[in-house]
Amino acid sequence: MKDLTSVVGTELTLEATVQEHQTAKAMRSGGVDSLSTPYMIAFMEHVSSECVKDFLDPGYVTVGTLVNVKHLASTPVGMKVTCTSKLVQCDGRRLVFEVEAHDIVERIGIGTHERFIVNEERFTEKTKTKGESK
Repeated sequence: MKDLTSVVGTELTLEATVQEHQTAKAMRSGGVDSLSTPYMIAFMEHVSSECVKDFLDPGYVTVGTLVNVKHLASTPVGMKVTCTSKLVQCDGRRLVFEVEAHDIVERIGIGTHERFIVNEERFTEKTKTKGESK
């Protein structure tokens, strides 16, 4: 497995437009028609995963393990949102990212996200067989 210490500082920004199915009301995480916290966090995780995927050895992926994020402001359906993820720490298989999201008006989210590098085949097999021995 490749050590990613040399790529600490790498960052990626992606953009998305808020869709109706991503609202708090649609995701049942609240009663409003604005970007839901679960979707914002999922977007942050996605950008973090994409940020380092090209640096991983074949057969390896990252999985999310910790999220510490504040959702600071609402964003309506149809508005563009950008998310930036920056790799700030690499400790073996553990990766830590600073994440931040903005809509066209203001910063809407900020925090940290942790991911671990795993062998995709072993991880998938272990997941499939979970509970079989019980």
